[in-house]
Amino acid sequence: MNRNRICALLGIRYPIIQAPMNWVSGAQLTAAVSNAGGLGTLGPNAGAEDITVDVEETGERMREQIRKVRRLTRAPFAVNIVAGSGELLVYSKKIVDVVLEEAVPVAIVSVGRPDIYTGLLKAAGVSVLHAISTPRHGVNAEAAGVDAVICEGYEAGGHKGFTELTTLTLTPMVADAVQIPVVAGGGIGDARGILAALALGADGAYMGTRFMATKESESHPNVKTAILAGKEACTVSVPKDFMLARDLANDFTRTYHEMRAAGAGVQALKDYLSAHSQYHSQHLGQAERAEICCGQVAGLISEIPGAGDLMTELVESLGARFEELRARLAGLLAPH
Repeated sequence: MNRNRICALLGIRYPIIQAPMNWVSGAQLTAAVSNAGGLGTLGPNAGAEDITVDVEETGERMREQIRKVRRLTRAPFAVNIVAGSGELLVYSKKIVDVVLEEAVPVAIVSVGRPDIYTGLLKAAGVSVLHAISTPRHGVNAEAAGVDAVICEGYEAGGHKGFTELTTLTLTPMVADAVQIPVVAGGGIGDARGILAALALGADGAYMGTRFMATKESESHPNVKTAILAGKEACTVSVPKDFMLARDLANDFTRTYHEMRAAGAGVQALKDYLSAHSQYHSQHLGQAERAEICCGQVAGLISEIPGAGDLMTELVESLGARFEELRARLAGLLAPH
């Protein structure tokens, strides 16, 4: 019996969860991670060729990807539900309907309250993981009945809350605040990061950017090349009206920050974001002129492996890294 709570909850071998990424994590990547013993996750617009605002088409596109994953693996996998609010709820409710109809085993819910869909999903036997950015959010998610929470630190790519709690501080805060399993994300790109997450009190690691730079990722080759070129402080925070994002620094981020500094209005900023979205970078390849949600871990990435090979390397390196840590601690903990 696996004593790791996340592995036991999800029925996976290793406590490594591939984070969902818009226009990036389709069926090939999801299945590859799950086949290697982790939990692969279908992201928004998985496998899509263009943008749609049609609710039914949104659901059917996800259904097609779910069925494709099932043709590629028999292992557990997840679907991302971007809850949203207001008029956007019609889209997330459609994804929920498809998740239930297709009997998807795990849902990763983000960008919304934990009490919107948790009861509905759990009643159907779906394990629910909810993404949070503060301990208070973790407590609320636990009260809503989620099975586990995902801490997304300030280092993480994509969209987060406006708080600037780093993974190093957020993870133990949440681990102390809740009784349910905790998954740590943000700044984790290799076995050292996974080991650190476990030491901080997490039950598993949540990795996005590192899986973006794999062969199965649907990221455009131009984006993968840009990630490889990123060194040291190659990402920046991008404040939006609804939350904070972390992006790979490029002409898009420079122009956006210049617009904000010059006092551009809310609508002008929204129009700019829409015209330079992740569809334009991740799908069309406009890596310099469009937004690339990307974590600080990009500075650690130097190659584009297959996702299965990456999983193998992560797992095999974990033992060696643990022994290195044990050796460093041996002198400190020995009786004097």
